[in-house]
Amino acid sequence: MGTGTGIGRVRGLGSAHHGAHHWLAQRYTAIGNLLLVLWLIFNLLTLPGLDYTSVVEWIANPLVAVPMMLMIVSVFWHLRLGMQVMLEDYVHDKGLSFFSILALNFYAIGGAAAGIFAIAKIAFTGAAS
Repeated sequence: MGTGTGIGRVRGLGSAHHGAHHWLAQRYTAIGNLLLVLWLIFNLLTLPGLDYTSVVEWIANPLVAVPMMLMIVSVFWHLRLGMQVMLEDYVHDKGLSFFSILALNFYAIGGAAAGIFAIAKIAFTGAAS
């Protein structure tokens, strides 16, 4: 293995074997987002009213709460995948890259957890209040 040229330094190392999975996961979440957001828009347009009580009663239905939670997870997972690629491409300092991806992971997991908690709280207590 040569050390003089760029190709000589990487020859024989092979691929990291995670790029295709990452790419596919991004596409799958994009399709899921498209379907779930279209479902959300269609359901919101068919509601009799968009006042607080109507929306809370609508979200309290398990057939609505579960797809809403799935949409939250899919959106934040898609965000995490896309932002990770951007950070890997543009943040070159190893330490800053590590902490940027760590912050991204905390943001994505925290945001998804907060969204799921909000929907669960409405689903379990919103219709009664």
